[in-house]
Amino acid sequence: MEKANVKLKDLVPTKLKPCKHLVANATGGASYILAFLLVVFLSNIAHALLRTFRQPRVVAETLVGLIAGNIVRPNKDIFANVIQTLSNIKDFGMIFHMFALGLEMDPCMLFQRPTREAIVAYSGMLSTFILALFLTPYFNYSERPNLEFTFSLSVTLTGTASPLLTRIITDHKIGKSEIGRLVVAAGIHADFLSTLLISIGFIILSVDKSVRFRDYKGILKITSSLIGQVLVTVVISPIFMGWVNHENPPGKPLKGSHMVLSVAFVVISCSCSTFAGYSPVMSAFISGIVLPREGRLSKMMISKVNYFLNSIFYPIFFVWVGVMVNFHKFDPGNPWTWARMFFIFVVTTFGKVVGTFLLGMMLGLNRSESVVLGLLLNVKGHFHMYMALSAVQNAIITGSTGTGLTISIFLTVAYAPLVVRYIIGRVKKRSPNQRMALQWLDPINELRILLCVHCPQQLLSTINFIEISRGRDDPAIMVYVTDMIEMTEKIQSTIVKKQGDEVATVTDKAVVEMRDQITSAIKAYEEENSVSGITLRRLLALSAFSVIHQDICIFAENLLVSLVVLPFHKYQAADGKMVESRPKYRYVNRKVLQYAPCSVGILVDRGFGSTNKISRSSISLKAAIIFIGGKDDREALAYASHVAMHPGVKLTVIRFLLDTNNSCAKSTRLGSSNVSLPEQEEEMKLDDEFFADFYERHVGGQVAYMEKYLKNSSETMSALQSLEGKYGLIIVGRGGRVNSVLTVGMNDWQQCPELGPIGDLLSGSSSVVSASILIIQQHRLKGELAALTEEFCVM
Repeated sequence: MEKANVKLKDLVPTKLKPCKHLVANATGGASYILAFLLVVFLSNIAHALLRTFRQPRVVAETLVGLIAGNIVRPNKDIFANVIQTLSNIKDFGMIFHMFALGLEMDPCMLFQRPTREAIVAYSGMLSTFILALFLTPYFNYSERPNLEFTFSLSVTLTGTASPLLTRIITDHKIGKSEIGRLVVAAGIHADFLSTLLISIGFIILSVDKSVRFRDYKGILKITSSLIGQVLVTVVISPIFMGWVNHENPPGKPLKGSHMVLSVAFVVISCSCSTFAGYSPVMSAFISGIVLPREGRLSKMMISKVNYFLNSIFYPIFFVWVGVMVNFHKFDPGNPWTWARMFFIFVVTTFGKVVGTFLLGMMLGLNRSESVVLGLLLNVKGHFHMYMALSAVQNAIITGSTGTGLTISIFLTVAYAPLVVRYIIGRVKKRSPNQRMALQWLDPINELRILLCVHCPQQLLSTINFIEISRGRDDPAIMVYVTDMIEMTEKIQSTIVKKQGDEVATVTDKAVVEMRDQITSAIKAYEEENSVSGITLRRLLALSAFSVIHQDICIFAENLLVSLVVLPFHKYQAADGKMVESRPKYRYVNRKVLQYAPCSVGILVDRGFGSTNKISRSSISLKAAIIFIGGKDDREALAYASHVAMHPGVKLTVIRFLLDTNNSCAKSTRLGSSNVSLPEQEEEMKLDDEFFADFYERHVGGQVAYMEKYLKNSSETMSALQSLEGKYGLIIVGRGGRVNSVLTVGMNDWQQCPELGPIGDLLSGSSSVVSASILIIQQHRLKGELAALTEEFCVM
């Protein structure tokens, strides 16, 4: 019997073959989705690891893309499909990238008188262009070298990736410093001019197989279509976008039909010149430039486009980069490969530094600052990688050269955080090493407070705190009201670059509404007290919860504040109990207590915010300060000296003293703690001297004084409970007491050790005291942080 030769595919009915293709396509789509999710997951892990070195997210995504693109290499047919898919996605996404970049640029900057920032940017660009123009021909970067290619490469190397540079500056919290504003503004000027020159280059040059001039008919065709595109956009877009903004006022969702019309209008305005053979990527940039930047619709487009770029496009883009950067074809044995790679890095870095250094000497800038400017303006980004690897795809340069260019671009981003850290280090060395605390504040100097808020619900307590802190009208008080907002991917995508004092702003709807509500209330209060010596400023601490304490500490250090005040992480419910709202804020409070360069206060609001507006004409608040002894109690008393001068506050100073008539107390008054006896005596002497000075200056009139002689911590607890119903605000020190007889054992049952034994007892849910509590910790110097660290180890 003859054996039948039957293949499996022959058994599949003909009618089912379309289903087989459908299943294959679905499987392929699922594979792409899983691969994308894996890349995003790995990028998040890499970013978390590199965040310790303050590297931007683009560094993590580049590393993941390079590794993924070179490790995973399927068979030739599948690999060709993958490259084609990734190429389509990168072209599509780069259109959005350039549109958002153009929308954030102001074309009027070219027609204004050059500012110092513009001159710095243009000098770095000019020196880089001259060096690249005369030196790159010797390294044979192109398969078909000519003057057109050399000119194009030189112009591209003069650019700066302003979005990346702005992100690096804002992440390191130096955006409000003079050099931070200078770098960001110069980066925007350099990025805008170089990209505009590249856009013009695409009009007169063709980049297919080689860089060469177009014929005059092609140039005229593209030029006329671009002029028409610009004119139509300039004339129609203000009318159309103004109508959409008018029909969709703030606070209401954008109508679906208007959304569709807006998208269609933008697509049409970006695609007119592409029919004439112009690059769609550069066409999107030109349209973004001429579209209005103000208004709700423009801000919404920037927000949505940036969210798409950060969440979806950039991870895929860097996978395409990794696929195109084939290390197997890098040819490391050829010395020219390394020469080309390092020459690009050296010539761009040296060119920027030389230009900014020479101009810096003319403008009177510090030499080191001039070098730093050049190094930071050399940062390249997504568009530059796109240009380099697109040249590889178009066979203008070899794959080995494209790999070298990509690595050089990556290095300019990787070293930028190190340069910024150098700037911060120099500033810290030049800043005075002094104790930033209320106790050492000169009475004639302005009191500076950094007051943090989480949400609008804390507005009333914030305003009341500002009011009681101002004391008399002279000396003046400066309060920096700081919004603490967690940085999420959604919020990160809504950050928009700005020029001026604000380097960047957030356009997320919820964040904007919250900040506007707080700002309106603060401005209303400031206008009511415009002639009373009080000045209010608004700040934004926008970071992940793991590092937001660094923002607060940097603000405190740069602004030379004496006191940082943080809201407690719990709020009072309707039944009077304290309910935990966002536990992550407790972590922030602990870290600020540990690392703050000044004194820190934590405000436990239990009705302080619901108190009627504190008047200056009559007594409207009864407050108390509890003084046991120690540096934190002295700091609390120093703050109470400002409260004592407020005409609307009745302050009572309560001093807890050890009953020396008790035989047990005589033996425990000194030598009962781990601190040496001389140090205990010195602390007690400081307590007596500081309290005597306070008593002499303030007690009498609206400031009352009482003493309580106690034998042990049990009597301390009873004395604290007896305060119920007598005061609306109680001020206490966090700890720092060398004589702990009156508080011994209280640490054993603390719920919130960051409040200290007295603060924790008064603010706990089981406490009978319903007053608001302000806990103050005096500034710890670096040598004193060891003990503080030990306290937090048990939390």
